[in-house]
Order: sequence, then structure tokens, then C-alpha cells
Amino acid sequence: MKTIEIEDELYQYILSNTQYIGESASSILKRLLELSAQDTSPASEEKEVIAEKTESKTELDDQVVAPKKEKPAVAKVAPGESVFNYINKEELAHQRGAVGRFLLILAALYRVHQSQFVVVNDIRGRDRLYFATSEEELAESGSSTKPRQIPDSPFWVITNSNTTRKKMMLTEVAIALGYNVQEAEEIRELL
Repeated sequence: MKTIEIEDELYQYILSNTQYIGESASSILKRLLELSAQDTSPASEEKEVIAEKTESKTELDDQVVAPKKEKPAVAKVAPGESVFNYINKEELAHQRGAVGRFLLILAALYRVHQSQFVVVNDIRGRDRLYFATSEEELAESGSSTKPRQIPDSPFWVITNSNTTRKKMMLTEVAIALGYNVQEAEEIRELL
């Protein structure tokens, strides 16, 4: 196995395409790039991609092979699928803090429930919005909200709340998306 450094944005994209808990980055890339096991050998220099070093680096095992297409299509999620099929606990554990885990969990929820995710805009505190479709909208709703975009989604969320509040937000999102109380608690505890 080789180790390379990639930008956080690319790493988040790879994670957002996880199909089951524990799926390796190599498996995700092979699936996205539509490669069979024999296609992954560096037979052609044209297929090799060396990720540039940036200020924010993330390590990824195995080499990355250039895609055959311009941009891989995001897999469609069958109705009734659960977010638990898309959350990689190993990746959650690699996050430095609660904000990173919070964003990964929300990204997985968005991926599974894209058409319903707009319900999160109704989840709010007494005086401020928790979710919005723009950074400005959240910034206007209170001071020091530290809005962050939910990866691979058009939605933004405040991130300056404490971990207890983030857990409460995850619980409300899960229930709004149709999870039962027990499943919502399991999602909450991933944080």
C-alpha cells in the first residue's frame, strides 16, 4: 500500500460516497472510478495522479487513479435506506473534534435523504436558526454562529454550539427525517 496526501475537500467527497460502515477509501475510489481489481495497477502513467500538498492535508491509503469520466455520479439511494449504511465509524473517529463528526453525520443524512432534507430548515433555537441554505442567512440570525456548509450539500449549519446542543440538533434532524426515537439516539451518539 502507498500513502498519499490529498486535500480535505477531496477526502470529504470520498467519504460522502461511503456505502457501508467500514468501507475502505480504496474500495470507494475503485467503485467511483469503475475499476476492477486488475485496472488498479499503474500500467499507464496517464492513469496515475499525484495529489498536490496543500495547507490542509489528509492521508489516504493506496494510490489514486484518474477517473475515466469528468465527475463520478453520486450513487442513488433506494427509498427506505438508513443512514447507518453510509456512516463510516472509522472516518468519524479520525475527525479531530465534534464539529468534524457533526458535519460528517449531517452529510450522510443529506446523502440518504436529499429530497426530504429541506425539513432541517424548520429546526431552530429560541432566537437563532440552526440550518439554512446560505452562510449569510445563518450569520444574520445571531452573533458568532460560525456557519459551515454541510459537505456535498446546499445546506449550512451553525457550529459554535456546544456538543450537547449539536447532539440535540442531530436528534431533531433524525426524527424530522423519519427515524424512530431509538435510531435518532444512535445517530446522536455517533457524535
